[in-house]
Amino acid sequence: MGERSTGASGHSPHHDQVDPFDLLYAAAGAAALLAALLPIALRRLPFSMPMVFVSLGVAAFAFIPDLPTPDPLRFGTETEHLSEATVIIALFGAGLALDRPVGWRRWASTWRLLGLAMPLTIGVIAWLGGAFLGLGVAAALLLGAAVAPTDPVLASDVQVGEPTDEEDSEDEPRFALTSEAGLNDALAFPFVNAAVAIAAGGLSPGGWLGEWLAVDVVWRLAAGVGVGIGVGRALAWLFFGRRRRAGRLAERSEGFVALALTFVAYGVTELVQGYGFLAVFVCAVTIRAAERDHGYHGVMHEFIEQVERLLTAGVLVLLGGSIARGLLGPLQLRDVVVAAVVILLVRPIIGWLSLLGDGGGRLDRVVISFFGVRGIGSVFYLAYATGHARFPEAARLWALVGLIILFSVVVHGVSATPVMRRIDRLRQRRAEAVGEERDVQQVPV
Repeated sequence: MGERSTGASGHSPHHDQVDPFDLLYAAAGAAALLAALLPIALRRLPFSMPMVFVSLGVAAFAFIPDLPTPDPLRFGTETEHLSEATVIIALFGAGLALDRPVGWRRWASTWRLLGLAMPLTIGVIAWLGGAFLGLGVAAALLLGAAVAPTDPVLASDVQVGEPTDEEDSEDEPRFALTSEAGLNDALAFPFVNAAVAIAAGGLSPGGWLGEWLAVDVVWRLAAGVGVGIGVGRALAWLFFGRRRRAGRLAERSEGFVALALTFVAYGVTELVQGYGFLAVFVCAVTIRAAERDHGYHGVMHEFIEQVERLLTAGVLVLLGGSIARGLLGPLQLRDVVVAAVVILLVRPIIGWLSLLGDGGGRLDRVVISFFGVRGIGSVFYLAYATGHARFPEAARLWALVGLIILFSVVVHGVSATPVMRRIDRLRQRRAEAVGEERDVQQVPV
């Protein structure tokens, strides 16, 4: 405690020195204030909140040398848990926001993106990592698994908004991207664990394949779904099912309870070695289905969105800081080319192909395919994997993933607002032209 001792006035006796903690407090306060103001200021501009926060992080850490370097290799555990918390909170918010009930046909675009687009994307990116970047098998597979999922955090500009009491209130692009982001983080986990197993035990499948199939694929996915449904139903009864109205927790309208639900679902699932990401989203969807038109969903969603925004601001500022302090240093020209290909070609082409024949509109498919935003989930997976096994290419992997996220933040951040506004206007005009009686959001374009 001696290093932080202060005089009677509360100030450090070393007036000529800047305390890094004081700078961090000031930066955290500024970031929190901006997190509240930016959604209003940027709602009609071709800029996104992630773009602003990454830029602030770059500027702050470039011009304030006293700030400690946010090196994800040095602070791997901290990086893992901060990104983990941000993702699970975003997943719970995504599950609460979905108005459309779960169903095979209703969620057809989601199943196609999960069952076709994601594994193909992982395979293609892993192949690019090995064939063009010279990465080892484990590192190439980790790269593919880390950057394949659509991010539930940074994709908020192209996802559904507040929960409503109308089952058909969501257009297909926003619904597909939200539901995909809610589920694909967990479904990428088996591939991340496969990369960890290869890095730790070698390529021979006899040493890890059986356990991987039984535990990482079957058990952990089943546990995630099972615990998510079980916890969701139990909590839904606590909220809405008790006979005495006064005893229902939903009647108190306390938004912070959403955090309790998130952590309970995630913690219980992780304790039984399941995928907590999957359980959190399934839990939220289960609670929403129990009493779809109750106003308490909106209360919880609003609170969880505020917490998510604060955490996202912190993670993005630190990401910008790591970029300013040399995160991208190990990159080569071919790494930059592959990063651009991942954002501009791999996801759009594979996403488009996976949605062919789904009955939706052509422009809807283009939007869904293009806006496969990469972000905080990729940070978590890379921090998790490099903390559980040794990857000789770790520094280069961090540089690659950081660049891919940066490309996504810029490309998708600039295009999201004008593209979504344009497609909404086209949908409205088409509905008026054909005299549609159904909700305009359900008109394909």
